[in-house]
Amino acid sequence: MRIGGLQKLTLLDFPQKVACTIFLQGCNYRCPFCHNTPLLEGTQELSVSSVLDFLKKRQGMLDGVAITGGEPLLNQDIVSLLEPIKALGYAVKLDTNGSFPERLRMLIDQGLIDYVAMDIKNCPEKYDLTCGSKNTLKAVEQSVRLLLDGTIPYEFRTTVVDELHEEEDFHKIGTWLRGAKAYYLQSFVDSGNVLSEGLHAASKEKLANILAIAGQYIQNTSIRGL
Repeated sequence: MRIGGLQKLTLLDFPQKVACTIFLQGCNYRCPFCHNTPLLEGTQELSVSSVLDFLKKRQGMLDGVAITGGEPLLNQDIVSLLEPIKALGYAVKLDTNGSFPERLRMLIDQGLIDYVAMDIKNCPEKYDLTCGSKNTLKAVEQSVRLLLDGTIPYEFRTTVVDELHEEEDFHKIGTWLRGAKAYYLQSFVDSGNVLSEGLHAASKEKLANILAIAGQYIQNTSIRGL
């Protein structure tokens, strides 16, 4: 288990929870707009025991723990992290790119996660291009269906990059995710650590048009972070 960092307090990462965020290292995608590139590769910075010690001290002050990355489900032993967190009484939110549907299903079935935030990189036809990896769509589609058909609270979200997303893409995404409980659009922000140079946020006009398009298919669609 490679833990790359710990944000000790967040009011934004876990809906309706006072939480902390644990960053796990490693990712099977190479999205050109990724803002967490130091987590893609690297060595362990924090031990599981030190993180659990922190959580024991914060019982009664924090409600939840957000597990993010990188891609957390790359870790085959993620259960060994989530079980003691749940035993301490914390709700757990998982951020995922959806590329490990069986592992996601297992965590849901075992009651080890309480909320899922799944990234939707682009419309199906442009998926591999946008996530920087090949043959990804089948697994992602399985994870989408798992959440749409299941009972666990979830959200889908897309980071909108001007050079990678066209308005027409969101008719296709909307059709794909039709009936979803929540869909968030996030405007790209250049953190200074992105993989590819020359990427920009979409204009406010383009983002507003995308919001209107996606809202035709998914009632609870909104822009986050503006």
